[in-house]
Amino acid sequence: MNRFTRAVAMASARHPWRTITGWVLAVVAIFALAAAGGGTFVDDFSAKGSQSDRAMTLLNENFPDAAKGTALVVFQAPEGTTLADDKAAVTTVLDQVNNLDHVASVSDPFQTGTVAEDGTIGYAQVTLDVPERQMGKPAFTSLSNGVSSLDSPDLRVELGGDAVFLNSEDSSSGHVGIGLLVALLVLLVAFGTFVAAVLPIGLSLVAVGAGIGGIALMASVMNVSVSAIPVAGLVGLGVGVDYALFVVARYRENRTTGRDNQTALTAAMGTSGAAVVFAGGTVVIATSALAITGVGVLTSIGLATALMVFSSVVAATTLLPALLSLLGDRIDKGRIGRRHTPKAAEDTAWWRFGHRVSARPWPYLLGSVAVLLVIAAPALSMQTAFPAAGDAPKETTHRQAYDLLTDGFGEGVNAPLLVVVDLTTDGVDAADVEAMAAEIASVPGIISVGDPQTSEDGDTVVLTAIPTTGPADPDTSTTIDQVRATIPGNVYISGITAVTDDLNAQLSQKLPLFIGAVIAVSFLLLMLVFRSIAVPLKAAVMNLLSIGAAYGVMVAVFQWGWGAELLGLDGPTPITCIIVVIMFPILFGLSMDYEVFLLSRIREEYDRTGDNTESVARGLAGTGRVVTSAALIMVAVFSSFVFSPVPSLKMLGLGLAVAILLDATVVRMMLVPAAMALLGKANWWLPSWLDRILPQLTVETPEVAPDEALTPAHMEELVRR
Repeated sequence: MNRFTRAVAMASARHPWRTITGWVLAVVAIFALAAAGGGTFVDDFSAKGSQSDRAMTLLNENFPDAAKGTALVVFQAPEGTTLADDKAAVTTVLDQVNNLDHVASVSDPFQTGTVAEDGTIGYAQVTLDVPERQMGKPAFTSLSNGVSSLDSPDLRVELGGDAVFLNSEDSSSGHVGIGLLVALLVLLVAFGTFVAAVLPIGLSLVAVGAGIGGIALMASVMNVSVSAIPVAGLVGLGVGVDYALFVVARYRENRTTGRDNQTALTAAMGTSGAAVVFAGGTVVIATSALAITGVGVLTSIGLATALMVFSSVVAATTLLPALLSLLGDRIDKGRIGRRHTPKAAEDTAWWRFGHRVSARPWPYLLGSVAVLLVIAAPALSMQTAFPAAGDAPKETTHRQAYDLLTDGFGEGVNAPLLVVVDLTTDGVDAADVEAMAAEIASVPGIISVGDPQTSEDGDTVVLTAIPTTGPADPDTSTTIDQVRATIPGNVYISGITAVTDDLNAQLSQKLPLFIGAVIAVSFLLLMLVFRSIAVPLKAAVMNLLSIGAAYGVMVAVFQWGWGAELLGLDGPTPITCIIVVIMFPILFGLSMDYEVFLLSRIREEYDRTGDNTESVARGLAGTGRVVTSAALIMVAVFSSFVFSPVPSLKMLGLGLAVAILLDATVVRMMLVPAAMALLGKANWWLPSWLDRILPQLTVETPEVAPDEALTPAHMEELVRR
C-alpha cells in the first residue's frame, strides 16, 4: 500500500497544475450532473417488511389520496375569547392556507370537531397534493413560513405535524465556523506557521465541497436523508483536517532532517500518506456497513459519510502533494512566535511519559479501564426513542403547535396511529369495519378512533386511532403492540409513531450483526497491517470502551438531564436511536485512525530496534504531539454541533467529541502503551501458517532508515516501484 500511495502522490506532485485543474473540473462536473439529475433529499424511516411498511405500500398502491402528506394548522384564540368568537378570522386563515403551494385541501375544525372542550384551541388538517417524500424539505420550509406569516393579533396560528417536524430546517453552519476557527488556532500552535496551519483547513473544505457534490449526485439515484450532508460534513471536516495534518507534519519532520522538499514529500507520502489511505479506508468500510441495518435513512447517511471520507482521502493523497510541491519552502511562511528547534525523541515529554507507563503498566492499565468503565456505566440504562416535535426548540412553529395540541387535546394527539384495512384479503370485511374500530377503541391506551375512509374502488379502508400517550413514550409502544394483537391479518398499523416503533425493533434485531461485521472487518485489516493477533484484538476492546464511555456521557446529559440546560435543553431528552447507531461505525473507524498512526510508528521503531519498551516510547514521541493536535481539532469540530438547535445533532456532536477526547488521551496515551508493555513480544505474534496465507499490506514502513538521506536516484526508483 505504501508504494502505491507514494506513486500516486508523487505523480500528482510532478504535475501539480494538472492535478489542481483535474480537481476543479471533477467538482464542477459532479455538481452539474447532480443538478441535471434533479435529486431531492428525503428521509426513508421505513423498516422494510414491517407492518407499518406494508401499510404504506398498500396505501400508495390502492389509496393514493390517503398516502398524501398532511400537516396541522393549529389555532389559539386570544385570552378571554374562544375560537367560535373568532370564527371569521379562522375562516380567513383557512382560505389563505388553501391558496399556499402544495396544499390540496384544508378541513374545517368546526365541522370535523377538532376544537378543544374549552373552545380556545383547535386544529385543521392540511392535505398536501403530493406524498411527503416527494415534497422535499425546501417546500415544507416555504409552507411553514407561509402559515407563520398568517399569525395576527386576533388569532395565534402555528403549523405542526410529523411531516413538518421531520422536514424542518436547522442552522448549524455558524457553529461549524467556530469549530474551524478553533482548529486553525490548534494548527497554528502545532505548526507555528500560518501557511502550514491554513493548508489542512483549506484542503478539508475542498474535500467536503466535493463530497457534498457527490452526495447530491447520489440523491438523484436513491433516497438520501436530509441529515446526510450535516452528518457526513461533520465527519468530513474532522477527518479532512486530520489527514492533511498527519501528512504535513511528517513532511515537515522529514525536512528538518536535512532532506530536500521532494525527497521529504516522497517519504511522507510513503509513510503517513499510506496510513491515511488505510485509516480512511477503515472509516469508509465501517460507515458503509450501516447498509446492513436495512433502514433507508441509515443506509444513505452511512454511504454519504463513506463518500465524504473517501473524498478526504483522495484530496490528501493527490491534491495535498500537488500543493506541497508548489509551496516548497513557502510552507514555513508566516511564522508565528519563535522557531522551535526539533528535539530528539529522548528529549520529549512523550518519550519520558512512555517509559513511565512502561515501567508501571498495571496501575496505568487498571486505572484507565476503571475510568472508562465508570464513565460508560450510565449506558447500561440507556433508553432510546425517536425524536418528536416536543423535543424541538421552543421557538419553532412545530414545537409551538405540539405544545398547543397537548394543552388542548392531550399528548396522544401528536402520536396518531393509522389503521389500514385491506378488504381484498381474508379477515375484516366492509361490514366488520365498525366493529373492529370499536374493538380498537376499547384497547387500553387508545382514547378515540376516527371515522373510516374508504378508497374509490372499495378495496381499502383507513382509520385514525389516537393514543393517550405521546410519540416518545414507551407506553405508546405497548399500546401499539396491544392494538396489533387485537386485529386480524388484513389490518395494519402505520403512522410515523408506528413506523419509528418498527424501526426500533428492526435495529435491535440487526444491531448485533452490524456491530459484529464492523469489528470483524477492522480486526482483519489490522491483522493484515501489523501481522499480529493481539494488536487488533486489543484495538477492538479499547475502541468499545471509548465508545461505551461516549454513550454513558450521552445518557447522563440527555436522558438524565445532567447539565442539559447548559446545552440549551429544557431538561431530559430521549436518546435518539438512529444517532446511537450512526455513532458506532463513525467512532470505531475514527478510533482506528489514531490506532494506525500510533501503532504503525511503534512497529516502525520495533522493526528497527527490536526493543519493545523503547519502541513504545519512541512511537509516543513521534506521534504524541500530532495525535493530540488532531484530536483537539476533531473535538473542536464535533463540539460545534453541540450548539445546534436540533437535539439529535447535539447528541451526535457531544458523543463524538467525548469519544475522540477519551480515545486520544486515556486510550492512546495510557491504555495502549500499558497493554503493549505487558504483552511484550506477544504484541507482534502471528501463527506462521496464518502469516503465510495472509496477503502483505504495508503501512508506515520507510524504505530507508530515518537518518538516511534519500538521493534523487533512489527517490525516482521508489516512485517507479
